[in-house]
Amino acid sequence: MATTALLWAAAAASAVYWGLRLAAPVDSALAPPVAVPALGVDTGDVARAFGAVKVAASAPMAPDVASRFRLLGVAADRDGGGVALIAVDGKPPRSYRAGAAFDGQLVLQSIDAAGAHIGPAAGGTGFRLTVPPRPLAVNGPPRSLVEP
Repeated sequence: MATTALLWAAAAASAVYWGLRLAAPVDSALAPPVAVPALGVDTGDVARAFGAVKVAASAPMAPDVASRFRLLGVAADRDGGGVALIAVDGKPPRSYRAGAAFDGQLVLQSIDAAGAHIGPAAGGTGFRLTVPPRPLAVNGPPRSLVEP
């Protein structure tokens, strides 16, 4: 009984709503929106309010040169020679011998089992690329855990 009364009340409310909506004059549309001026926020003042300390501007930093190179693998011998497989700037990898010049003024200075050292052709300090870790082989559970 209460459910029927509730349904009739909902139907009556819906009819009244739509009747008033359809009977409203077309001219009573909402007023056009008014543009609100944008607030000017001085980020320096806000930063100082939160305790920021002003730092002297410095020259823009050069991107990390080592991040442009990706070492995929090495084949090294005992005296620092060998071949390294290197991808430059996301391009397909190429093999380079120890002492080979590539990418402008850089030279592959030495190769060992853990990675390769790259530096400027004129000498000086460079950077080291390491061989990515190899995934462990998964052959299933040990035999002692498998039921016969």
